Amino acid sequence: MLNMKLKKLILLTIIFLNVANTFAQTHTFKLGDDAFLLDNKPFQMISGEMHYPRVPREAWRQRMKMAKAMGLNTIGTYVFWNLHEPQKGIFDFTGNNDVAEFVKIAKEEGLWVILRPSPYVCAEWEFGGYPYWLEKEKGLIVRSKEAKYLEEYRKYILQVGKQLAPLQVNHGGNILMVQIENEYGSYGSDKEYLEINQRLFKESGFDGLLYTCDPEPDIKNGHLPGLLPAINGVDNVNKVKELINSNHDGKGPYYIAEWYPAWFDWWGTKHHTVPAEEYLPRLDAVLSAGISINMYMFHGGTTRGFMNGANYKDGTPYEPQISSYDYDAPLDEAGNATEKYMKFRDIIKKHLPEGQTLPEVPSPKPTIVIPQIKLSQKLSIFNILPAPVKNTTPLTFEDLNQAYGFVLYRTTVKGGRSGILKLNGLRDYAVVLINGKRAGILDRRLNQDSLKITLPKGDIRLDIVVENLGRINFGKYLLQNKKGITQGVQFSGKEVNGWKMYSLPFNNINNIKFNTTNIAGGSAPVIKKGLFNLKTIGDTYLDMRNWGKGVVWVNGHNLGRYWSVGPQQTLYLPVEWLKKGSNEIQILELIKTDKNILKSIDKPILNELN
Repeated sequence: MLNMKLKKLILLTIIFLNVANTFAQTHTFKLGDDAFLLDNKPFQMISGEMHYPRVPREAWRQRMKMAKAMGLNTIGTYVFWNLHEPQKGIFDFTGNNDVAEFVKIAKEEGLWVILRPSPYVCAEWEFGGYPYWLEKEKGLIVRSKEAKYLEEYRKYILQVGKQLAPLQVNHGGNILMVQIENEYGSYGSDKEYLEINQRLFKESGFDGLLYTCDPEPDIKNGHLPGLLPAINGVDNVNKVKELINSNHDGKGPYYIAEWYPAWFDWWGTKHHTVPAEEYLPRLDAVLSAGISINMYMFHGGTTRGFMNGANYKDGTPYEPQISSYDYDAPLDEAGNATEKYMKFRDIIKKHLPEGQTLPEVPSPKPTIVIPQIKLSQKLSIFNILPAPVKNTTPLTFEDLNQAYGFVLYRTTVKGGRSGILKLNGLRDYAVVLINGKRAGILDRRLNQDSLKITLPKGDIRLDIVVENLGRINFGKYLLQNKKGITQGVQFSGKEVNGWKMYSLPFNNINNIKFNTTNIAGGSAPVIKKGLFNLKTIGDTYLDMRNWGKGVVWVNGHNLGRYWSVGPQQTLYLPVEWLKKGSNEIQILELIKTDKNILKSIDKPILNELN
């Protein structure tokens, strides 16, 4: 009996050592003349983009399994500077920011990884991934050789290297390639700056394959000689080969770093969808030609909290993006297979290596409907104001060391008169209140910065609640991204001074206590709180169609923004953040302050404009 136990122990030890040896095995990954070479054998990447902060950490593995079942062998992800260094010198790689764990789970699920630390990412993400505090550094110029920028960039990328460089394929990990910068050719053409990027990445331990990526018109500007020039947004086989050959000594391999199966949405415009049929012959053609691709996005997920970006260029409106990043991607916002997923899977199956089969597609995740949620507790934002910062003129979010959320600007003015109230440089949305009563709303999207008001007699309290709707994430206005009232306030042509600024970042909803006696809030924005009980949990979608504009938290998790203008009318509430028994919901409502009943439905509404 003892000998049998000893034999079993020896056998288990051998198995363990073999597994450990396999796990630690290093690989080679390099460029051939027309193909990537993994351990000296041709390898075609069929990759899908999926961003760790847009998916609850608890769901990363499920999404990876869905990727594998569609036929993907690789996952692409950006790394987001503003998540990992939210305040200067304070780094965070924990919880949903644990990008190293995301990469490790991909390896456990049999997936390689393409890493895109940039540090500029675009990605419809706040400030293109840059932390807000870069705006505070006098003279700092992002995406340039300016000394302060390079100093902060270096400190950040060294921290990223500590987390991720050991996970490269040549060190026993699963990171195949690392991208420097991101579509830089659409922004500039300074090759010395790109060389600095390359040097900083190498200094940070990224000693494997580096590459650049750019759209077709900008590839010459954004490519650094010696690195693979990947192409974005082109899937004509001949064109892809021509563009890469002409910038890479007549050689491949050929990589479409962003292959778009659809597009993103912004507030007040229609939901973007593209039928799968439009992509099937193109996907088939590039895979038949041996070209590697990265679908942007395979799974979009949700841009929760205040992390959505915005687009703006001369001659067009300011366009803040919605919280849903569904993207009409193959995997929907909740992680379920779509019709597009199944049709892409059929194409990919045709191109699998001989003898390889795909796992069965996991069943759709169960959903629940919550018929009614009552929010019985209420606070005016006037009840939760912190100590103010005083200044003659209004201060920006950046002046207040505040990244996101809201600021309440307050002053006292003499009443008994009418005139135009003008907020110069409003960034981005303002609720104007006179003695606690709403006088109007100003919206940067609509180029609104002025409001005609009539003041009653006496000393009047003027409150202006300003929301940061998302910093611009693409183009030259990256350098003009301060938030709040950025250039002062005028009434009837005269400057209004003597301001108090109250920071309302709403970065920890659990700090709000609902035992305060309400003061006269008038029609000021309110925070409402309620409880709901669940016997069964599942994914669900909060139906915000009867509400106005605001933010929702469930069990402390910020689900994102809602806004009746659409097209998004629901907020995705993942099963991972619900629990059997009592659950807590809090809503910040800016406009329809009398609402107190909410329900959920079992499907998203992403295509309804008002």
